[in-house]
Amino acid sequence: MAYFVTGATGFIGRFLMRNLLKRGQPTYVLVRKGSVKKLDELREEWGPGARHVVPIIGDLGKKNLGVADADLKKLKGKVEHFFHLAAIYDLKASAEAQQEANVVGTRNAVGLAQAIAAGCFHHVSSIAAAGLYDGVFREDMFEEAEELDHPYFKTKHDSEGIVRKECKRPYRIYRPGFVVGDSKTGYIDKIDGPYYFFKLLQKFRNAVPPWFPMIGLEGGRINIVPVDFVADALDFLAHKKGLDGKCFHLTDAAPHRIGEVLNIFAKAGHAPQMTMRLNARMFGFIPAPVLYGIGSLAPVKRMVRVLLNDLGIPKDVFQFVNWPTRYDNREATKALKGSGIAVPELAAYAPKLWDYWERNLDPDLFIDRSLAGRVKDKVVVVTGASSGIGKATAIKLAGAGAKVILVARGEEKLVETRKEIETAGGKCWTYTADVSDLASCDALVARVLKEHGACNYLVNNAGRSIRRGVASSFDRFHDFERTMQLNYFGALRLIMGFLPKMLAQKQGHVINISSIGVLSNAPRFSAYVASKSALDSFSACASSELADRGIAFTTINMPLVRTPMIAPTKIYENVPTLSPEEAADLVVEAIVHKPVRIATRLGVFGAVSHAIAPKLTQILLNTAFNMFPDSAAAQGKKGEEAVKQELTPEQMAFAQLTQGIHW
Repeated sequence: MAYFVTGATGFIGRFLMRNLLKRGQPTYVLVRKGSVKKLDELREEWGPGARHVVPIIGDLGKKNLGVADADLKKLKGKVEHFFHLAAIYDLKASAEAQQEANVVGTRNAVGLAQAIAAGCFHHVSSIAAAGLYDGVFREDMFEEAEELDHPYFKTKHDSEGIVRKECKRPYRIYRPGFVVGDSKTGYIDKIDGPYYFFKLLQKFRNAVPPWFPMIGLEGGRINIVPVDFVADALDFLAHKKGLDGKCFHLTDAAPHRIGEVLNIFAKAGHAPQMTMRLNARMFGFIPAPVLYGIGSLAPVKRMVRVLLNDLGIPKDVFQFVNWPTRYDNREATKALKGSGIAVPELAAYAPKLWDYWERNLDPDLFIDRSLAGRVKDKVVVVTGASSGIGKATAIKLAGAGAKVILVARGEEKLVETRKEIETAGGKCWTYTADVSDLASCDALVARVLKEHGACNYLVNNAGRSIRRGVASSFDRFHDFERTMQLNYFGALRLIMGFLPKMLAQKQGHVINISSIGVLSNAPRFSAYVASKSALDSFSACASSELADRGIAFTTINMPLVRTPMIAPTKIYENVPTLSPEEAADLVVEAIVHKPVRIATRLGVFGAVSHAIAPKLTQILLNTAFNMFPDSAAAQGKKGEEAVKQELTPEQMAFAQLTQGIHW
């Protein structure tokens, strides 16, 4: 007795092979020339039984699977069981590819089985062969299949039809449900079926705590089975006598609805569960032309495309949300009786599936998220680079291989920063420029582009902060002019100077160091917050215009950082602050992940508070305003009057509670 297997190196095939090889019989495996190496790798996985594997070079698309005449003679009369598993199980595959592999490939496999007089032809079909049949689809049903419009359904149905109508050898047909990973190890070789929604669940988990209630959709029942069950059932049923000509549903007799399935995996991944689920059928009252019309709108199509691409979900998946078919598997259950082979409860092995996906298949694992992967050999302009956040950022970027352009007014400190970077092996160039002077900005842009040819990243860090109440500023209008000139007009001048080149190269990233004050609207910072708010608003508008042209903007609403800029305000010596290095880490996060905004939770809470309870928030801020006085400098005190200000216990407690906000 010998076996012949197509698709042995595929997902189900490699598990079936483990079982077959335990029987110690010669096992002929169809492989393409380019897949022989993969077969050799699998020999180690299959263990000692792999010595029985005999590769047969061939091609699904050719007559008799392209098997050479010499091999045909060698195989004739020797193969008792011919397993045909080779097919495309992928909703994203083209219709042409599915037709070639599933239909043409099956016809050629049947032809080979007849040419070598194989004992029994075992065809691994799919529940997709039933289409979207509305009701219970029995194992003895075939022609009753409905809604076979999708290429995957159509080709699986047609390929099974070839076996039924053209195969002259005894045959058996197997229709597995949605095949997921090994119930014992979680192993799977690709993302498919329910795995498409794992990334969405992961994003929910990262955004909100597991106890947070979510709203989701409920749909039809999705029939999920682990690959080890399918392989074990195939092996057992193929060798049991008296089953020729029958079809077996390798399915779960009690499948879960889609909403339940997502909740099971959400629990496995410690993500929030959908406590309220809306039945997708309730949207059936909307006329199809209306839905089509809305979906055809360019903005809607683009938003949907970007969202699905980000999550890795094929749009075709949503055609099957209201899956209408139930699969009767009485024949399979009867034939498997006494074997101990049964579908395990999904909840019991879902954690293994999730764990394997997150450790091995999560698309984020294959994206270079390192800083070096983003900035190596790229030109990065950092303003305010001689100290504080700018210096710490420049050091990190240079350490990652970037060509860092150090910009500041004072040449002496710039030289110190350059020496520190070069000593560590980094590359940098120093440019003295006054960002508050528009002519100086223009000269800087021209020089950088002339000498380096591009600006891939612009970090607008240079800034001026003034802590002074409005009532103390009546005769200091220049405070507002100065902050606006540097924080807004200077930064804007650089953006507008570098943008044409960024647009020409279809790549560019602007990172603006803004303030948590923009979100919290902290008192005493009206001049500073107004200037930063202006830059934030410009960036929001510009990013909407340029998002499809390769240009990204990130606003970092930076909390209080221990830099020379806050030194004049002595009370900040006693309140929690970030170090420049910690602040630089936020810049690194911006470059690596390209978010629209980076903000602390407290900052976001401040913005939300202003939106939903503005009056109450205003009272809170007024209380803080009265709690923390103007600095001595803001009050015009000098010399002995400008003594160090100690925080009271009340002030200290409030500062700790509102950590990071400028008071």
